[in-house]
Amino acid sequence: MPTISVGKAELFKALEREYTTEEFDELCFDFGIELDEDTSQSTKPEDKAQPPQLKIEIPANRYDMLCYEGIALSLRVFLGKQTLPEWKLTAPSSGELQTLTIKEETMKIRPLCSGVVLRNIEFTQERYDSFIGLQDKLHQNLARQRTLVSIGTHDLDTIKGPFTYEALPPEEIEFIPLNQTQKMNAKQLMEFYDKDKHLGRYLHIIRDSPIYPVIYDSNRTVLSLPPIINGNHSKITLNTKNVFIEITALDKTKVELVNQMLVAMFGGYAESIEPIKIVSPHNNESREVPNLNPREMQVEVDYLNNVTGLDLPPDEISKLLGRMGHTVTPSASDNNLLDVSVPITRADILHQADIMEDYAIAYGFNKLPRQNPNKAATIAAPLAINKVGDIVRLEAAVAGWSEVMPLILCSHEENFEWLNRKDPGGLAVTLANPKTVEYQIVRTSLLPGLLKTISSNRHHAVPMKIFEVSDVAFIDLSRERKTRNERHFAAAIMGKTSGFEQVHGLMDRIMLMLKSAFIIREDGLTNDDLEGYWIEEVEDPTFLSGHSAAIKLNIGGKNHTIGIFGILHPSVLQKFELQYPVSTLEINLEVFL
Repeated sequence: MPTISVGKAELFKALEREYTTEEFDELCFDFGIELDEDTSQSTKPEDKAQPPQLKIEIPANRYDMLCYEGIALSLRVFLGKQTLPEWKLTAPSSGELQTLTIKEETMKIRPLCSGVVLRNIEFTQERYDSFIGLQDKLHQNLARQRTLVSIGTHDLDTIKGPFTYEALPPEEIEFIPLNQTQKMNAKQLMEFYDKDKHLGRYLHIIRDSPIYPVIYDSNRTVLSLPPIINGNHSKITLNTKNVFIEITALDKTKVELVNQMLVAMFGGYAESIEPIKIVSPHNNESREVPNLNPREMQVEVDYLNNVTGLDLPPDEISKLLGRMGHTVTPSASDNNLLDVSVPITRADILHQADIMEDYAIAYGFNKLPRQNPNKAATIAAPLAINKVGDIVRLEAAVAGWSEVMPLILCSHEENFEWLNRKDPGGLAVTLANPKTVEYQIVRTSLLPGLLKTISSNRHHAVPMKIFEVSDVAFIDLSRERKTRNERHFAAAIMGKTSGFEQVHGLMDRIMLMLKSAFIIREDGLTNDDLEGYWIEEVEDPTFLSGHSAAIKLNIGGKNHTIGIFGILHPSVLQKFELQYPVSTLEINLEVFL
């Protein structure tokens, strides 16, 4: 969860009371947040050198509390000191809105844009720091490291509308970046900030694209190169009076949420909040942003009371939900329904279950009646695949094999080339932005993990017998998530002899415990004959020629190839740096369900 530091004296002044650390900790607990540290009690020299701070842990979905303003506002409403303000848009005195036109080329890289104007805002150093801090927190949290959303703030008095949002080749974009003095094009900018600790981690978002997003004013002055950096020309300062905020994004919902959060937190410091017009000629679309209207939803009184164990009338429920910032009125159509207006600050409210949680918080979790869940009692049971896995795991351990748990990620080479296997494409789940070459894909076989484990323990005595029961993953476009997991069992033995007979014996034992009988395959055997398993010799490049076998299973009238075992090919041993012969076994357990 994000941790927000706020000035202790400033927050207590806003709450109109001095709290002891214990009292404020209790208030945070009641509200559903957590006091992590009160630096006034710290012995660290760096904490003593500055005014006391309260470090507060905020739930990851409470974007409205990522700054001092949001924490103070939410706690004041919770304590009944005030109600949430009504944020309203005001047309500019000229009558003409600032316009931002989105060009069609942006559809290829970062197609969405939103914005707002905060007119006659009053900045102090604390407010300015909080304004910048909120943007950083939103970038890290809701915006997913700027990949989904990025925010640009500009001194409106230094630029002139209408504005355009374009996408151009990097060599054509020239400007002086924020806090720099030298003009450079976007390609040079990428090289300049490549080693920068702060901005370097965002360059990959657009670096490899043939075109970069850029925002211009009517004089072709660059406002920003989203999602990397703003231009120095429109830099905001403590003397800035009119702030133009532009937000670019890949996600339509999140771009508006970010806009609403900035307005809700800092619109109160401005004389007025002016909308801007977003024009998309290629879509024949024109809209005014932001939308500051609360979201309307309905909740059931019976549901709220049944889940919490309470029995309060609608008017009492309405008062409690008011402490969480909601405006609640009884529904005119049904006595069991409440009409709830969810403010723009509460992006975390999605279903009536979220309203129920706010109801319980406002009432007090510690005050809720304790009772047995007699209306919805359930009995836990293991998943069938977990039960099969436990049977196999127990039998392998009893047989003297040691269980290991390698990582589920591996390199592409380890999963394919090192096992003498070709990647057919569209099989392995690949990481879009792997941190290292060791973790590029989700494994499609358990063998790489077992062989790496043996390789890392070469100094141990042989024979070394290990096994694993775990999942592998495959791309499957027929599934909702476009992937599927399979539960596999695999074992490997390294010793001075091949160990082939040992993995064969382990396989027979596992199949016996899974109630699958060994059958002798004869010519003429059909799908309707005896159920059971048999083995057939196969040629697989992973294994030594003539020393591998496929495991076949006849179950439910259908034949399946469920696994393979054999002696590894010498080239595989060389790749994994194994000095003795190794035999392996791998079985797909899903067919036994």
